Amino acid sequence: MLRYFLPNEHVKSIFDITPEALKEKGIKGIITDLDNTLIEWDRPTATPDLVKWFENMRNHGIQITIVSNNNEKRVKSFAEPLNIPFIFEARKPLTRAFWRALQLMKLKKEEIVVIGDQLLTDVLGGNRFGVHTILVVPVADTDGFFTRINRKIERKILNMMKRKGMIYWEE
Repeated sequence: MLRYFLPNEHVKSIFDITPEALKEKGIKGIITDLDNTLIEWDRPTATPDLVKWFENMRNHGIQITIVSNNNEKRVKSFAEPLNIPFIFEARKPLTRAFWRALQLMKLKKEEIVVIGDQLLTDVLGGNRFGVHTILVVPVADTDGFFTRINRKIERKILNMMKRKGMIYWEE
């Protein structure tokens, strides 16, 4: 059961993920969370560095789709100015939104990666969907109400995985 919460990779930041490394794994598309993965949950727009990261991925032929549990207004106001496809109210860890993103990108499961900051939504959803998952350290120390609850559960899961020798990184 714990294996469903175990990401394939763990990185400190989205900026540690390069198109070259993804292409070596045969990855052509990214399904990414928005809040606390790409930007702080309360920041409305992309930072200049994040815009460059998106451009670098595009220049290397890597497609990106944002899949967020947040509402349409929040996700649309972030994604549309960047011309990035998005799915809102995704209900992760359910896999329906991942299927929709896969169809939007016209890729195969083995050609995509799911990136996110939460074990209970992003990693669990990506693992249930059967794709490569990358857990990033949240970009903000604060969270919305429901995410704070998830973080408490995540800490317990991470502690169990550490005790069983399943994870090797430090928080």
